[in-house]
Amino acid sequence: MIKIGTIVGDRYEILEKIGVGGMAEVYKGKDHKLNRFVAVKVLKEEFRSNDAFVKKFKEEAQAAAGLAHPNIVNVYDVGDENGIYYIVMELVEGITLKEYIERKGRLTIKEATSIAIQVSAGLEVAHNNQIVHRDIKPQNIIISREGKVKVTDFGIAKATTSQTTTSNAMGSVHYASPEQARGGYVDHRSDIYSLGIVLYEMVTGRVPFDGDTAVAVAVKHLQEEMVPPSVYCKEIPYSLEQIIKKCTQKSPDRRYQDIGDLLVDLKQSLLDPEGDFVKMVDLDEQAKTVVMDKDSSSRVKERRKIRLAEEEYDEDEDEDDEYDDEDDDDEDDDEEGLSPSVERAMTIAGVVLAVIIVLVLVLFASRALGLGGGNRNNSEDSQQTEENAEDEEDSQSSANTVEMPNLIGKTMTEARIELDELGLSITLGGSEDSSEYSAGQIIRQSVESGERVEVGSSVEVTIAGSGSGSGSSSQTSEQQEEEEDQAVVPNVTGRTEAEARSMLEAAGLKVGTVSESASDTVTTGNVISQSLSANTEVAQGTTVNLVLSSGPNKVSVTDVIGHESTRAQGELQADGFAVNVNEVYSDEVREGLVISTNPDRGTYVEPGSTVTITVSLGRAQVEIPSVTVNMNYEAAAEALRDAGFEGTIKEATESSESVGEGYVTRYEPRSTVDPDGTVTIYVSTGSASQQTTTQDPASQQSQTTTQP
Repeated sequence: MIKIGTIVGDRYEILEKIGVGGMAEVYKGKDHKLNRFVAVKVLKEEFRSNDAFVKKFKEEAQAAAGLAHPNIVNVYDVGDENGIYYIVMELVEGITLKEYIERKGRLTIKEATSIAIQVSAGLEVAHNNQIVHRDIKPQNIIISREGKVKVTDFGIAKATTSQTTTSNAMGSVHYASPEQARGGYVDHRSDIYSLGIVLYEMVTGRVPFDGDTAVAVAVKHLQEEMVPPSVYCKEIPYSLEQIIKKCTQKSPDRRYQDIGDLLVDLKQSLLDPEGDFVKMVDLDEQAKTVVMDKDSSSRVKERRKIRLAEEEYDEDEDEDDEYDDEDDDDEDDDEEGLSPSVERAMTIAGVVLAVIIVLVLVLFASRALGLGGGNRNNSEDSQQTEENAEDEEDSQSSANTVEMPNLIGKTMTEARIELDELGLSITLGGSEDSSEYSAGQIIRQSVESGERVEVGSSVEVTIAGSGSGSGSSSQTSEQQEEEEDQAVVPNVTGRTEAEARSMLEAAGLKVGTVSESASDTVTTGNVISQSLSANTEVAQGTTVNLVLSSGPNKVSVTDVIGHESTRAQGELQADGFAVNVNEVYSDEVREGLVISTNPDRGTYVEPGSTVTITVSLGRAQVEIPSVTVNMNYEAAAEALRDAGFEGTIKEATESSESVGEGYVTRYEPRSTVDPDGTVTIYVSTGSASQQTTTQDPASQQSQTTTQP
């Protein structure tokens, strides 16, 4: 067991325990070399002699050490000293997402989406480095006091190789993917499933699958359908519910295939909450059986005849005759076999296949020889191949499209902001006089609103001018230049800090100072006010300052953990709190120091609230055992050791009228003792009268003689 005050690696001082996991304990420490606080994760003592656990612990350090991202808890150092295996990590002051959900019941849609975006951003870096986390759950997501979301604990992470991704390692069963539950192939899509479950819990306040045992929950992940989140959260937007459904599909092939695609949809859901842009995957669509009636069968035959008529088979007539002769022979041999119509269809199919093979071979041969010519069939086949390839490319690119918004009536700056968020650009095609719109407003766009266009496309717009002829053209040019130098301030009040930053930067503005203020109406972490009014036109690059909500008008509980009890009480009382003291024994915290506070440090509470501090009494006292009849010194010492005493045992003697010589009379102290203290065991030397008789017989004889 590592003790408070221990220094590992000649630089990291252990200050206090801040968390316990399945295989490790986490301590707050201080890096004396860089003068900063860190988190030190130490492998539990019972696992240090187990090579498998030690290997797993080292794998965690290796998995996380190469990942550097604002949304991942950074790993600074790793080492072992005197059998103590430790990982030094970034210390994040805050609470876990699990604790945050428990406090609030469920999160707002914007909060949940923002957290999911930040987690996805961190996982994207891990996946790009071929690392699968495999234990995404609210307990492994930390929200700092500044509102930053960080993913931690890569304890069962693995590099995505053929040797390591198939594993029985499984994270918390409530968030485990079906393939993890069955011990199957695990890849980055398993993290996406787990994140979908976390997102479900954030918006509903509950997990989709629960049960009395881990096995029962795992079976539900494998077999049961998830209750739609809208059942528990009526206000969830359509797009977010579709995102959750796609993330939590039973089959990995039906989920998002890349965390980056999920990230794009999450951001889009903030802009278009009710949009139908989430593309669900239907693997059974091409496998559906079609029952054909007589009419449909006839239509197929007619289309086949037309297609065959369009093909030119003049040069293959002899080959056709050979096939016909073979078919005739087969028909003679087996008159009761296939019907003539079916045999004709098979014959035609054989002819078509043979011709296609010949054409492909000719095409490849002509290309290999560099021939520019070729017969008509080859040209048509080549052209058809190119058309098919183009169709395939079009089909692939259609998935990466967005819907063109309505830009009519907006300024160039407003339109540019909206299009930037969709990945589109804008160009000015000219200006025209308009009696309906003011000068500078868009009156026409080259792509109609509602049409789907590829991301990266550009739309040309025409704006309203104030004149005609050359004068109008001159003014348009000046107006365009002026528009390009201007920016419209978006309304970011009520948004999270991350959303506000994104909107301001998209508008060409900068974020200045970010401060906090209490608010009884605005959610903690969201924007209360902005230094520039919304819809104001300013120069691009202008700085906008933000004020964020720190929650209701409350005060933060003073951090007194590790302080002496009297000092801690004085600090809390000076900050206006009432103080209760609770004393407990502790094997890790020195006597008289504060172990914890309730409410926890940093928690916002009403002014004047009562704070209970838990103070260490030091190590738990050992209860002195009872002395039994006929107990000698060795038996008494053994009973004391069995009670947990680890200190010094001394032996002393005393006379006793009731205890025979050589037997124990008592312990000193008699009730409890510090486990590292000193205990004296007293052994009887017999009664005092017996001792006098033995020690002075001459005197006894003299007294007897003088008696009358």
